[in-house]
Amino acid sequence: MYRCRQVVSQCSSTIKSNLGHGRQRYAGESTTKRFGSDHGYSKTPAIKPPTLNEMPTPKGSWATEHSRQQSKYNMHLAAGLGFTAFTLFVGYQSGSFYLNYGPDVKNTKVSVLSHEQVRERAAAAAASAVVAEESDPEVLAAGVEETAPVEAVVVEDASPEAAEEVAPPVVEEVTPVAVPDAEAVAEPSRDQTGPSDQSEVAPSVVAIVGDLPVHIPYLLIGAGTSSFAAFRAIKSRDPKAKVLVIGEENHLPYMRPPLSKELWFSDDPEVSNKLKFKQWNGKERSLFFEQDEFYCSPVELVAKENGGVSVVRGHRVVKLDIVGRKAELDDGRTITYDKCLIATGGKPKSLPSLSSAPANVQDHVTLFRNIDDFRRLESISRQVKSITIIGGGFLGSELACALGRRAKTSGLEVLQVFPEDGNMGKVLPKYLSQWTTEKVKGEGVQVLPRTHVEGATMDDDKVVLTLQDGQKIKTDHVVVAVGLDANTDLAVASGLEIDPTFGGYRVNAELEARSNVWVAGDAACFYDIKLGRRRVEHHDHAVVSGRLAGENMTGAGKPYWHQSMFWSDLGPHVGYEAIGIVDSSLETMAVFAKSTAADTPKAVVEATGEGVRSETENAATEQSSMKESNKLHAPVQGEHYGKGIVFYTRNDVVVGMVLWNVFNKIPVARRILKEGLTTDKLAEAAKLFDLHE
Repeated sequence: MYRCRQVVSQCSSTIKSNLGHGRQRYAGESTTKRFGSDHGYSKTPAIKPPTLNEMPTPKGSWATEHSRQQSKYNMHLAAGLGFTAFTLFVGYQSGSFYLNYGPDVKNTKVSVLSHEQVRERAAAAAASAVVAEESDPEVLAAGVEETAPVEAVVVEDASPEAAEEVAPPVVEEVTPVAVPDAEAVAEPSRDQTGPSDQSEVAPSVVAIVGDLPVHIPYLLIGAGTSSFAAFRAIKSRDPKAKVLVIGEENHLPYMRPPLSKELWFSDDPEVSNKLKFKQWNGKERSLFFEQDEFYCSPVELVAKENGGVSVVRGHRVVKLDIVGRKAELDDGRTITYDKCLIATGGKPKSLPSLSSAPANVQDHVTLFRNIDDFRRLESISRQVKSITIIGGGFLGSELACALGRRAKTSGLEVLQVFPEDGNMGKVLPKYLSQWTTEKVKGEGVQVLPRTHVEGATMDDDKVVLTLQDGQKIKTDHVVVAVGLDANTDLAVASGLEIDPTFGGYRVNAELEARSNVWVAGDAACFYDIKLGRRRVEHHDHAVVSGRLAGENMTGAGKPYWHQSMFWSDLGPHVGYEAIGIVDSSLETMAVFAKSTAADTPKAVVEATGEGVRSETENAATEQSSMKESNKLHAPVQGEHYGKGIVFYTRNDVVVGMVLWNVFNKIPVARRILKEGLTTDKLAEAAKLFDLHE
């Protein structure tokens, strides 16, 4: 204790000598008698905070000291990494753990057995199983399931040097009795810690059913436009995704609009085989979205490290097990999935008088919908003398104009029958519908409005159609284009809800019908936040809803708010685009102006280079010069409807619009619908479309 007091006394003397008057300098307090004669404390001394001049400084500059310390830290880090690497190396060499490199895909060959070879091997396997069971009935007791035959793709690892010496993997089908569960086949034994010899690695096994995988992360039912948009969205968000598309048609995904438009205006006699068409600007384009090389086979899809897209053609899914996430095909095979999209589209309607007609009559009837229907009708139109089209809507009017153009050069007689007052009478106001009918007649079509077919018979290899007024029409072939019904064949077997008013699968705002099951395209009945529950049957809706469903299948969780548009061309010189609810039973207000050479479908394609107008409209902007337009007025007899805007209203609010020979203005129309424009502001709204440019 005495020594400590001595040290404190010495420190106190040092501080006083350095600071002059000590605490008195700062507090005005005398420093005398601060310590007693016995060196005991009289008061606690005040401590002055140190200054920078009193702090220790390194030898040399701060940069030199930092460099020295950093070198020491780097040396410690390198030593730690080296020790870790050495530990891993010793562990690997001693067999404490091993690395699984997976199958060597580049040096793997897959040979698929023929059906005869499969049957032979299946019979041999069944015979072996019977013999084994007779000798020891308990051998095969565990893990036996009564399922469809399961194939196993055996993939063996082989180094490049030994690739030629390794036997190619075999894809073979075995009976359910001899094959355990797919997961059990691929799983190593539990007491196995690693391979005893790297040259004797057990082959990895992936189960497939027939030529399909047992399990797929993304299953798309339907191979149309919605599925195409969906798998593009999936691959953009999940680049290594494995997507399996199952389509009823024997074709890869393709676009439908040209089937009733540009393909009919081709001068190539091989157009039905090539399926290439010239857009209105003369640029050639394929009907298919992607080339064959874009897709892979289902067997290849299983082994592709970076995923891919495979299309199974000529099959359909007949049932979904929503809880078990399992899809059953029409041939009895089943596939499990993680996420599923239903994009089955629609089925063309027929007439009761034709669907109940004798078989020889139905052989002369085409329900126009797909590539096969186009090929058949295109061939028939070159062989027969007369064709009658039943239906005055979009499809019927487009086909009538297309065939009427051919009639001018081939002598083909084209008739069109429908119950409305004019072409597209369910969509266009009466005056505009009748004006359109005159345009269709100018294309060489005999139009019979305000009547319908009540019966059909055969007479001398011709179809005799009996009309409502008793008139009879003899024709070589009949084309039915009276609309679509949503393809909801899966609903009853799968327990999915169908909308009683609009048809189609009822979905929520994210287009989800049930957990992990989405619906897009013609088959989806969705809720529009502005216009209520709807079902739309057009190309733009198929693209946008398919893309959104694909994004939501990867976890986006986005609601569907898009106002889809549609378009129709009556040849290269008359066309219109529409958005929202366009129903001729609603009140309409319109404004028109004289058209120019730039106000045609051909001109807009020449200007944009894109024939699919939903693409050009989505790329357009809301720019407008706010020029004065014609005032809204009632239609005048003999008025020329060259171009204009038709507003459809409900409860004095705009709910839809038709842009007649006005192009690249759909974004403006979308904004008007979004804002819920009222009828008293339509005169100002009409200025946004620049009808006098």
